[in-house]
Amino acid sequence: MPTAVLTDRERTAVQAYLRLLHTVRAAFDGPPDGSRPAVVPPAVLAEAEHALARAGLAGNEAEFFRLLHDWCPPA
Repeated sequence: MPTAVLTDRERTAVQAYLRLLHTVRAAFDGPPDGSRPAVVPPAVLAEAEHALARAGLAGNEAEFFRLLHDWCPPA
């Protein structure tokens, strides 16, 4: 399997996306009584958007998800 060598900005974008994904999962895994917090805190979303833009990946989802898959393949 080929290994992707990410730039620092690409790695930051992937890490920010994974934090965003984990935040959303945690919100949906919360208590079933409907007392869930806001799904995505604005700071987490802003961090991911900023990191994607700095890496030149904003609007280029196919390339971003290729990098994500290569760096963090599904188990």
